[in-house]
Amino acid sequence: MYDVKTFNAIAQSGLDTFRNDFEINKTDDPDAYLIRSVNLLEADFPQSLKTIVRAGAGVNNIPLDRVTEKGIAVFNTPGSNANAVKELIVALMIATKRNLFAAHRYSDEHTEADVSQRTEKDKTKFNGTELAGKKIAVIGLGHVGSLVANAALGLGMKVIGYDPYLSANAAWRINNKVKRVDTIKKAVKNADFVTIHVPKNEETIGLVSTPEINEMKDGVVLFNYSRIGIVNNKAAVKAIRNQKINHYCTDFGEPIIADNPQITITPHIGGSTLEAESNGAIQGANTVMDYLQNGDTTNCVNLPNMQVAFETAFRITVIHQNVPNMVGQISTQLADRQINIENMANAAKDKVAYTIVDVNDLNQDDAEGLIHHLNSIPEVYRVRLIKHQ
Repeated sequence: MYDVKTFNAIAQSGLDTFRNDFEINKTDDPDAYLIRSVNLLEADFPQSLKTIVRAGAGVNNIPLDRVTEKGIAVFNTPGSNANAVKELIVALMIATKRNLFAAHRYSDEHTEADVSQRTEKDKTKFNGTELAGKKIAVIGLGHVGSLVANAALGLGMKVIGYDPYLSANAAWRINNKVKRVDTIKKAVKNADFVTIHVPKNEETIGLVSTPEINEMKDGVVLFNYSRIGIVNNKAAVKAIRNQKINHYCTDFGEPIIADNPQITITPHIGGSTLEAESNGAIQGANTVMDYLQNGDTTNCVNLPNMQVAFETAFRITVIHQNVPNMVGQISTQLADRQINIENMANAAKDKVAYTIVDVNDLNQDDAEGLIHHLNSIPEVYRVRLIKHQ
């Protein structure tokens, strides 16, 4: 495992595969970006850049289509901040149901001499309820959602889960006492709490709006700690006004939900703990090195996820359009140079494909000619030649 200092040193080294040794690049000629929330949507990217790794889950600050066409692999670090988000959700469930925010405001406003007598009289205003026995609907059962569901069970709550894209690996993380349903409306019906943990995409924008809120229990507490826009804030404000929603907690503020005592806005701190930031940085650094040294694409968001054992002297990786005869063209280029293929793998994700070719016998002249001709194929975005370390 590489620590962050090791990555900072290695990430600046040029994995120039036509040389036997690493060569240190200039600081403006990087192989990799390891980022958090920096906005790259309008950025110019150097030709040397091979990968961008987001220390966190969301990649909406990266122009995926544009970087893909430049042959840049984009990764995230799923799960690195999941525990931090889970703990914040649990804390906010307790805070809202025990009226801690209102109680704090009261105590701030009443500091006179007879405060102890007055608070004994007034404290019943802040009587709350316990979490045990309450029902929570968890929408999205990935890294964060599964932890929230399991934590809620540990608090004695009834847990309903909804996730139409639940993977087999994710399913193993979920306690079998979590009841899973096949629609959002079934999940949120009669729930005391509803919490959303899904990625933001075309399918999830406005995922929770008036129809879904209408199915919820009067007095529900709603959480959006995924991304802005997944909950329709206009619908949420209306539901608060109509006493359908008792409290709404979100990590993403905008004017329509500001200055409302029944809405708690945190400044995008769901994953902001020292531990989460360290986890994301370390996981991100390891991801960078796995891609630069092996071509692995585990947790890649714009290429198919591939992890192929690297047991030969050289590895050729090709990022290209997902169109017919690409594998044939790549194989032909190697055959024309009498280069024997020891292992070959190919997979696609939407309009993009990734091909790995492992070889043993490759001289520098053949390597340079091969890379040049593969790069000249119009549908190819990037070719890399990796020497086994």
